[in-house]
Amino acid sequence: MKNTVVLSVLLLLSIHQVLSASKGVTTSLKAKWSMTPFLLETSEFIGEDGNEKFWQFIDTVKELTVYKQGESVRSYYNLIIKKAGQFLTDLQVNLLKFSLALRSYSPAVHASQQIASDEPPPEACPAFVSIHGQRSCSTKDIKKLLKAAAGRPRPYLNKNDHTYPGATKTDVPVVILYAEIGTKKFTVFHKVLSEKAEEGKLIYVLRHFVADPKPQKMLLSGYAVELAIKSTEYKAVDDTKVKDSKTVINDEDDDNDVQGFFFGTLKKSHPELKDQLVDLRQHLLESTNDMAPLKVWEMQDLSFQAAAKIMSVPKFDALKVMRDLSQNFPSKARSLTRVAVKQEMRKEIEANQKHLSETIGVHLGDGELFINGLHIDLDVHNPFSILDILRGEARTLEGLHNLGIRGEHQANLLRLPMNAVDDSYALDMRHPAIMWMNDIENDSMYRSWPSGVQELLRATFPGVIRQIRRNFFNLVLFLDPVQEESVELVKLAELFYKHKIPLRIGFVFVVNTKDEIDGFSDAGVGFYRLLNYIADEYDLSQALMSMVSLYNKVDVGETLSVDTLSAFLKRKFPKANAERILGIESEYDDRRKDGALFYKKSGLGAVPVALFNGIPLSPDEMDPDELETIILQRIMDTTTAFQRAVFMGQLTESSDVVDYLMEQPNVVPRINTLILSVDRKYLDFTATPVVDDWEDTTMFSFLDTRDKTAVVAKRMKYFTNNGKILLEADYDDGISAVTMWIAGDFEKVSGRKLLLNALKHVKSSRGVRVGVIDNPSGKPSEDNTVLYRAIWASLLTQKNKASAEFVQKLLKEESRQLLQQGTKMKELLMQGVEVDAFEKKFNTLEVDFIRSQQLFCRDVLKLSPGQRAVVSNGRILGPFEEQEEFTVEDFHLLEKITLSGSAEKVKAKVKQMGMKPKHASDLVMKVDALLTAAPKGEVRRDVHFIKDSHSVLHLAPRENEVFYDVVAIVDPLTREAQKMSSLLIVLSQVVNVRLQVFMNCKAMLSEMPLKSFYRFVLESDVGFLANDTVSPGPVARFVELPESPLLTLNMITPESWMVQAVRSPYDLDNIHLQKVTGIVTAEYELEHLLLEGHCFDLSTGQPPRGLQFTLGMSRDPLMYDTIVMANLGYFQLKANPGAWTLRLREGRSEDIYQILSHDGTDSPADAGDVIVVLNSFHSKIIKVRVQKKAEKMNEDLLSETSESKGIWDSIASVWSTFEKSITGGGSKKDVGKKKKEDVLNIFSVASGHLYERFLRIMMLSVLRHTKTPVKFWFLKNYLSPSFKETISHMAEAYNFQYELVQYKWPRWLHQQTEKQRIIWGYKILFLDVLFPLAVDKIIFVDADQIVRADLKELRDLDLEGAPYGYTPFCDSRREMEGYRFWKTGYWASHLGHRKYHISALYVVDLKKFRKIAAGDRLRGQYQALSQDPNSLSNLDQDLPNNMIHQVAIKSLPQEWLWCETWCDDTSKLTAKTIDLCNNPKTKEPKLTAAARIVPEWVEYDNEIKRLLGQVQEQGDTAAQKQTPSLSQQKKDNQRDEL
Repeated sequence: MKNTVVLSVLLLLSIHQVLSASKGVTTSLKAKWSMTPFLLETSEFIGEDGNEKFWQFIDTVKELTVYKQGESVRSYYNLIIKKAGQFLTDLQVNLLKFSLALRSYSPAVHASQQIASDEPPPEACPAFVSIHGQRSCSTKDIKKLLKAAAGRPRPYLNKNDHTYPGATKTDVPVVILYAEIGTKKFTVFHKVLSEKAEEGKLIYVLRHFVADPKPQKMLLSGYAVELAIKSTEYKAVDDTKVKDSKTVINDEDDDNDVQGFFFGTLKKSHPELKDQLVDLRQHLLESTNDMAPLKVWEMQDLSFQAAAKIMSVPKFDALKVMRDLSQNFPSKARSLTRVAVKQEMRKEIEANQKHLSETIGVHLGDGELFINGLHIDLDVHNPFSILDILRGEARTLEGLHNLGIRGEHQANLLRLPMNAVDDSYALDMRHPAIMWMNDIENDSMYRSWPSGVQELLRATFPGVIRQIRRNFFNLVLFLDPVQEESVELVKLAELFYKHKIPLRIGFVFVVNTKDEIDGFSDAGVGFYRLLNYIADEYDLSQALMSMVSLYNKVDVGETLSVDTLSAFLKRKFPKANAERILGIESEYDDRRKDGALFYKKSGLGAVPVALFNGIPLSPDEMDPDELETIILQRIMDTTTAFQRAVFMGQLTESSDVVDYLMEQPNVVPRINTLILSVDRKYLDFTATPVVDDWEDTTMFSFLDTRDKTAVVAKRMKYFTNNGKILLEADYDDGISAVTMWIAGDFEKVSGRKLLLNALKHVKSSRGVRVGVIDNPSGKPSEDNTVLYRAIWASLLTQKNKASAEFVQKLLKEESRQLLQQGTKMKELLMQGVEVDAFEKKFNTLEVDFIRSQQLFCRDVLKLSPGQRAVVSNGRILGPFEEQEEFTVEDFHLLEKITLSGSAEKVKAKVKQMGMKPKHASDLVMKVDALLTAAPKGEVRRDVHFIKDSHSVLHLAPRENEVFYDVVAIVDPLTREAQKMSSLLIVLSQVVNVRLQVFMNCKAMLSEMPLKSFYRFVLESDVGFLANDTVSPGPVARFVELPESPLLTLNMITPESWMVQAVRSPYDLDNIHLQKVTGIVTAEYELEHLLLEGHCFDLSTGQPPRGLQFTLGMSRDPLMYDTIVMANLGYFQLKANPGAWTLRLREGRSEDIYQILSHDGTDSPADAGDVIVVLNSFHSKIIKVRVQKKAEKMNEDLLSETSESKGIWDSIASVWSTFEKSITGGGSKKDVGKKKKEDVLNIFSVASGHLYERFLRIMMLSVLRHTKTPVKFWFLKNYLSPSFKETISHMAEAYNFQYELVQYKWPRWLHQQTEKQRIIWGYKILFLDVLFPLAVDKIIFVDADQIVRADLKELRDLDLEGAPYGYTPFCDSRREMEGYRFWKTGYWASHLGHRKYHISALYVVDLKKFRKIAAGDRLRGQYQALSQDPNSLSNLDQDLPNNMIHQVAIKSLPQEWLWCETWCDDTSKLTAKTIDLCNNPKTKEPKLTAAARIVPEWVEYDNEIKRLLGQVQEQGDTAAQKQTPSLSQQKKDNQRDEL
């Protein structure tokens, strides 16, 4: 039936034969650099997994490029993937393909290329080496160049350089090879260099270098294109005809139905009717693309209707439907109004929204994405950073998968809250050796203070310290009484005490512990005995107060002496017997050693040292001058933590505050920097090796590090303490949460001692097991492994407890001596041990497996023979120095740290899996190592829905494979949905996902939710054409667009990209498909990657406003420059992949300032040159700290003194021939002055062909009325390719200079989304940073203005101290009174008696503007106001008028700007400029208004048209001469795609 309907419709159609070509828009974005080979990008991808893999891959593909000739491009690409697959898992191979499709590593390859070209390469050299600055193309010269290399400076190596893993020597020459891997020439060099590197004769570094890069540029992806529907209230379209392009476009999927017809199916079943079906489809589309506006009541439910439509289609099509609805919404809206929404869906959505809002703070209409619980903010993240996240997660996911953890267990383990590595550990201060001077809770002097913890929440003035009778703040001072620093610290303690600061102060005195020393020979011991005496006679606090008065007798810079002590004793206690107190027989000597012992056990650094609430202060903070401020600051900071604890109910009235403090997770029994350091290395246990045999050392030596680790883990035997003594069943589940491996040489005292301490620790601690690895000092033999073989035999043959006791006995020094005297091993065995089994084992053990262990120590733990190390749940501590001790307390601390990290939580989860204890303990160790080694990101959220049957789209992952857990929350009709739908489709093609998409719909819409068509350009793999060549690359295709609306094209790119249109004959600002036949093509280019930064002056902490930086390469140091803003000290510089040098600009910046340090750069923080390597598409943000030079402290960068004379020479300008004729004579100095006085600087912005046409006319009118040389400054960001091509011809014809300036809208400044508003923003927000400092005054002239006077008058007008001058709006045309919005409401009250000014023409005194930080103030005010979408409706005009009280405006005389809308006809005669303002009453189009109002406009217009016509003709003839060679080029390019 349906077929006959179709056919009859087709018959009707064929009568009309509506043959219309498909119309649409395509947009592409090219890189600025040449195509980089896939092989090189692949090597960079593999290099991310470590240097070892990179070089193994290089060896595998040594001469791969040979195949490039014979194979098709597709099979060569597949060959590369196959080779890479030897080093990657299946999941990683998919990520590799995705990264190649994104060209994600192309910048890294090109950066090397850029560094090579900076060398520069010797002539005609396919590969070359650079040895300390000298280059050669031949391996024969290497020897000669190496000889004298030491005398030349070493080259600077970047963090990302590939260094060959040879012998690690630092004092040998560095050889950098620039070559293309896979080529013959590379292999020749590589062979020689790798051999020499292994011998330790040189350091070999490889950088990519393609000798003859292919001319084609590659197409990029990872960005979006939007066609926004423009308001056509005022007609602003140019009527000039454009030559159409001949591009054709493939239809998008025929799978979507058009009014119920599925054309994909119809074309298959009726191939003979293909053409007519295309016409029918077009006809139906024309009738459905009904853009008539919807009524408000039709819009209300659109979001729910879209969700209903998405949920009603088969699961696998749902994302495509969501993409189609959101990205083509304007033409789908009407059809959505007919979709019915089920009540249960509405209810479910509302219930989920309430739950999400309460649990994770996501509100209705929000769009959020979570990958494995990590929140991916789509405003910040782009496909490149998401690829990095996928890659980081892959290691953890695959690790868990390899360890046999699947399904729900995976999610549970991933979401375990990992305690981030704490950098402020606290020492437990509940210790009897501390003598407390006071006790806030019990001393009578604090009795009047309130004692409730709720007092913390009472409001006080900022900076007031609350006096509460609780020991909230505790200071412990470790002092040696005879050190001179102690004097001042004791005085400081007294100061705190006297001023009743609520601080409990305690002392630990570290004095000599030798018994024979007495108080007459050692002042410290004497001091301690005296203190004890006073404490016995009176009390401790009295004793400590006496100590203070004793120290008052000691001058600053002196130390305490025995004489001072004796004199003090005589004076204060005349009856006391000095001999009995201080002498050798003193009764007051008890517990003298306690302080020193506590200090030694604590592991703290050199005395004096202080603890604040247990946290040690750093040595810098111990300076008595600083300490007072620091302690008061700490009190303020910790108060907030206590307030939170009280508020959350963790700290109550009944709590003991000190106990509460000491039960926090960061409290440890001992401070050991090795254990607590933040820099941690972990073993990787996730491999599953084919063999698990360590008896065969040769076999073992071939395994890679992961496999070696897995074998050792499998074969290890353990000492545990699982005697069933404890009643608590929980403890004795037999699972050890902490596994420690002890590596060392047990024939040495240090090794035996380390193992003995570990076993002592096992005895006192349950849940720890210890394994032992032998690392003999020499080559393993029967003789140097005796003890270890005994240990191993005992582990193999004896019960747990007996084995541990035997080994402990064995390790003692007396057993050692007995063995050396000839005692047999079996005689050392304890009672109740099976002697025969042990003896048999001990006598038959081979040493091969110990050789394997030694290899493991060397290759994996990086130990030299005989060195010791401890491994705790995979975390490697070591190698230890020969004298370094690792005590029982250290083991205790290590266990605590390992448990509190995540081991305890991992054990709890593993326990639920119900495995045997040995397997479970192994799994805890392996999972803990995997999870704690993963970089700590943000917290993983657990996102779940109350109900998910009607409002959540579910896609299940493939079985038995690693999968990512992806949750998307999105309103299907939002900008987030436009982006997310494409992203999720590609994501599900790249990796295995378990996907949930919740429809977070917004109800009661009052306006259209989306007003644009949108495409996100992203592909999951490299595309190929039918003939096996690479497809030209990803582009954004818009087809089936409605023809009636006027569209404007916007590129939405990652933050740090600067793109510009390079080719399109069309007006991309005003695309009107009715007037176009065929396809509108737009070609863009990624012109720059931004380098952004923040700069601060170290001495003031403020940004140095007006400081200038330059960026360049070593051969061209000044390529780009910029000025630092006061807002956040922000600056941005244009760059591209490569190594760049950042310097202060010559002139005042360099004279006054110097760079002191920098972060985020690629050179050491203290290096003079700041080198920044841009090698990815990610944003690069650096921090620079500068300081004024000593002799320039009082100078100001922006002071009125003259700018340096050289500054004009360095502005990259396009000078006309006329300019050259001016500067023909005279000295350089005169020229500088002359230029400065003579040039008239005019700034303007334009977008779209019509405004560019106006702009040219404005320029001509300026030039006609002045004799002063003119320099025009245009904002490059929005100019069309045709304007940029023709401006140079115009400059030549009319003798003016011009410069295109551009600035990327900073990410921290509130973004505008509408193109017109962005352009308005550029008119006013960046005046201080768009132009060089040498430009004193600039005049902004709107593009649609005609000038009738000499603008030099305006430039020279006195602004009377204001930074800028604007013309007020005219009041003379009476009939427009009702439209003068500034006369009523907000503006009338805000402006008071001042006038509202128009922004079509203004003059800026840039010197004054910068001096008063006007730009920074305007941006600050803009940031505050722009959060409200309804404010600043005319941004460029409202902002300066709103700021009129803070940044004064000089009102220019009225004749400077006349416009017909607001000014009467009589004033037109004296007008100096005429502006074509929009008329809100008549809404007359600009073109007709221009010709009617300004008679000379038509003449100017015709004159420029003639000029452009001549330029076009010249271009055409030049093009014809070049054509013959094109077909030849095409042939050559067949093989160039790789």
